Amino acid sequence: MGFRIYSSFSFASLALLHILLLLLLHHKANATSECELFTGKWVMDESYPLYNPGACPFLEHEFSCQKNGRPDQDYTKYRWQPLGCDLVRFNGEDFLERFRGKSIMFVGDSLSRNQWQSLTCMLLVAVPHAKYNLSREEDISTFTFTDYGVKVMLDRNVYLVDIVREKIGRVLKLDSIEGGKLWKGMDMLIFNTWHWWNRRGPSQPWDYIQIGTQISKDMDRMVAFEKALTTWGRWVDSNIDPAKTTVFFQGISPSHYNGSLWDEPSKKNCVGQKQPLFGSTYPGGLPPAVAVLKSALSKITEPVTLLDITTLSLLRKDGHPSIYGLGGQTAMDCSHWCLAGVPDTWNEILYNLIL
Repeated sequence: MGFRIYSSFSFASLALLHILLLLLLHHKANATSECELFTGKWVMDESYPLYNPGACPFLEHEFSCQKNGRPDQDYTKYRWQPLGCDLVRFNGEDFLERFRGKSIMFVGDSLSRNQWQSLTCMLLVAVPHAKYNLSREEDISTFTFTDYGVKVMLDRNVYLVDIVREKIGRVLKLDSIEGGKLWKGMDMLIFNTWHWWNRRGPSQPWDYIQIGTQISKDMDRMVAFEKALTTWGRWVDSNIDPAKTTVFFQGISPSHYNGSLWDEPSKKNCVGQKQPLFGSTYPGGLPPAVAVLKSALSKITEPVTLLDITTLSLLRKDGHPSIYGLGGQTAMDCSHWCLAGVPDTWNEILYNLIL
């Protein structure tokens, strides 16, 4: 009788444990499915920033806001809080171990350089005694952590497609991507383009624009952007083996030159901004380029993960160099980002996506 009572109790206990386990797994699955990495809010966190920018002597002048005299530092202390989950805090040593013997390349414009410099600083601070080497050859910059055999590279390629010098002048070829030869063999690629598509005048680095056999002096820039993304997408499908290379696209990094878009119509730029917007949505909405980018990505067969950083960055009107950037008091930079700052969060999300 005693054995039967004990046996009955054991089966009941096992059944209860089984039910509890199923409920726990269901809860975890729901938590994972409900996690919105790119939807959330900024919260003050005194454990931030992730690094002291002074510990990274290679940080470029245009991102070194504190060194350039920016007096406030609260902009460095905000942590991104996603909806439905917490970000795993960036672990630089773990990141380097995961990529031991591998190569990472950022491809794009100065916003890619912003993110590249952020990541190299985050990694160096995690292993401050590690040996490293920084080299530049033409448009390729390479930061090598020699103890780990990890290369974190940057290819400055502002349109992704080619600019070719011909007899008529410099031609932006929307269906040519010979520059892609440099991207082969990488273990992780993070692409970006948008910042230069609306440039005109002396800063525009091409004279003509071509698609197929048609050459013109100009065309609708959003259409040109879409055509270039389509060409890049075909390159991905033709050249990327997802078993060997992980591909990301850095979303559209926003600027803040119009206070009406964040309900301060008297503001014409980001100077003096010391706080983010504390909600989860941006009053001015998303830039039209975001929809064009997402449409182009949806047509790619091989897996490409979008670092959809637009909204979280739109909320950070306080994060730009403003008068503490490359041009100092004579210029206004509300496009790039101070380091330490917002690009660290882009990289923290990147880290969470590779865990």
